[in-house]
Amino acid sequence: MKASEIKLLDFIQNSRQFVIPIYQRTYSWTEKECRELWNDILHTGSKNEITSHFFGSIVYIEKGIYQVSSQSPLLVIDGQQRLTTVTLLIAALANALGDAEPVEGFSEIKLRHYYLIKPLEREEKYYRLILSQTDKSSLIAILNKSPQPKDPSIRITQNFKLFESLIKEHQDKLATVCKGLAKLLVVDVALSREQDNPQLIFESMNSTGRELTQADLIRNYILMGLEPELQTKLYEQYWRLMEVEFGQEAYGEQFDSFMRHFLTVKTGSIPTKSAVYEEFKKYSKFLQVNQAGVEALVNDIHAFARYYCAMALDQEPNPELKVAFQDLRELKVDVAYPFLLELYQDYASGEFSETDFVQAVRLVESYVFRRAVCGIPTSSLNKTFANFTKAFKKDRYLESIQAHFLLLPSYRRFPNDDEFKRSLQTKDLYKGRGSYWLRRLENHKRKEKVDVNDYTIEHVMPQNENLSSAWKTSLGPDWQRIQKMYLHTLGNLTLTAYNSEYSDKPFLEKRDMKNGLKNSPLKLNEGLGQIEQWDENAILQRAERLSTMALDVWSSPKLESDVLNCYQSKPQQSGYTIQDHPHLCSGKMVELFKVFRKEVLALDPGVMEEFLKLYVAYKLESNFVDVVPQAKRLRIYLNMRFPEINDPKGICRDVSGLKHWGNGNVELGLASLEELPYVLGLVRQSLERQMGDVE
Repeated sequence: MKASEIKLLDFIQNSRQFVIPIYQRTYSWTEKECRELWNDILHTGSKNEITSHFFGSIVYIEKGIYQVSSQSPLLVIDGQQRLTTVTLLIAALANALGDAEPVEGFSEIKLRHYYLIKPLEREEKYYRLILSQTDKSSLIAILNKSPQPKDPSIRITQNFKLFESLIKEHQDKLATVCKGLAKLLVVDVALSREQDNPQLIFESMNSTGRELTQADLIRNYILMGLEPELQTKLYEQYWRLMEVEFGQEAYGEQFDSFMRHFLTVKTGSIPTKSAVYEEFKKYSKFLQVNQAGVEALVNDIHAFARYYCAMALDQEPNPELKVAFQDLRELKVDVAYPFLLELYQDYASGEFSETDFVQAVRLVESYVFRRAVCGIPTSSLNKTFANFTKAFKKDRYLESIQAHFLLLPSYRRFPNDDEFKRSLQTKDLYKGRGSYWLRRLENHKRKEKVDVNDYTIEHVMPQNENLSSAWKTSLGPDWQRIQKMYLHTLGNLTLTAYNSEYSDKPFLEKRDMKNGLKNSPLKLNEGLGQIEQWDENAILQRAERLSTMALDVWSSPKLESDVLNCYQSKPQQSGYTIQDHPHLCSGKMVELFKVFRKEVLALDPGVMEEFLKLYVAYKLESNFVDVVPQAKRLRIYLNMRFPEINDPKGICRDVSGLKHWGNGNVELGLASLEELPYVLGLVRQSLERQMGDVE
């Protein structure tokens, strides 16, 4: 490596050409970064005492060590965002200056010939900066002053227009802009392919501008070290297709999430958002990917990317699946994508039928919506879906999915019909997902779908706290309680295109007026024309009707008990009982243990107790607390890391480096009933950690 400081404009002028390799990310600076650069240039240009402004580094590589005196193109490893942005600014400034020269060397022809083009060259050598793919054609169009291509680079065109508008706003400060540009200073870093590791340098260098995404690092990790021919092949046949399928905006915003889901599928564990790249490197090394196997890896990523785009980016060609994915997206259930990606892979290969796949997607939708309505915390969903497919039997694919849903433990349960129907009738449904559930109810089993975007949510009983006398009479003397209790609930909500006309009118007027509820074509409004008085009883009756309909819309899995029993894992018996623990059968600990076990078993219906040779275990899917009985106390171990415990009284001990019975690294003692409430609070932390979704 060889590095030196140089004025950016001198660096560009003395270099023959900069080329952005195909494995580099596309241009990604937003208005925010461009405005920051513009403000820095204005500030620097206006202060004579400021002689330079550091603008980061430009890192490039060729076969041998060299500086900008070389006549070969420079492959840019780091700095393309800065180079591209300055090129856009200079192009906009050149167009604005024309023949004017507010500062020596800053006229249109000089700016173009010094920093934008090489007038004596032809074809691509004519341009001082060559970008990749869509960015390339858009920048060339700007430099040639020609129309943009059919699918222009969003960032290139937006930022060029931004600089044009900023220059127009600051016509009186163009000399300041020129001076500021002349003061930009960079570090010229030349690498040797034989001596330097470009990937390590790329990972560590991002001194200014937008932070590298996990996807940027992964793409470069895969492609950078390959031979040029293979590099080009893999990019053009696989990676470039992914960029196109995602689209410019979605690629930048969602590709990291996709790679996280991909790795969850492949490894069975969920990487933290900031560690996707590191986990990918581990996965790649686990596969022992070499140059011969890298194509299979990239092909696999591309295949899963297509599945993801179908589900998450509305690119599914199958009409029924397309609608199912749309409904799922409205619930914002990204955590289900690892599970669905595996299903899609089997659907694409023919192992999973279209009909069963649609039913599986609908089960995911029902599971998530039912839990939301029933107020069950969503914190465990990541883990639920990450390991879902481990329970599959592919010879009975859909049946095994249904069985797994039905056998989930209590805190991950699929709410049954009674629980869902009861909660749906009383839940505040107005906030958050109103258009979703109303649309699903209205369009269920309709061949001609209703576009709910043409309608608004109508409260039959108005939201106005100052109800009219007619409404008070209709609701009865307890009208305040009724309004407060039922206002945003299922029985009182519907859809209409005449919300403003209905306003706070009495129910009978809403019913009988022109375009009133009686004549509504919507299924949701069926039966309203026969109701004479809107009161608590009418709301409850309508809620009963709609909640019964909802059981069909968001259906639960249905399996015969003998079929379900085939999937039920038989608990292994240790062969030990309480009688094998003398301290729990006689002595001071008998009563204390009796109260402790009762409280722990009451923490969740799914908690199980197991007597082992040396301790007693309490578990959901795995142990969360173990008890080692002793003569004068119960020695307790919590299955969590010591730094995770919140222990204000400081009674816990870190035993991570010590031999001990039981699971976990947190040890504490329980010797009296007075200590029990505090100890149970610590036990609950271990249980909630197992139940939760911890990054």
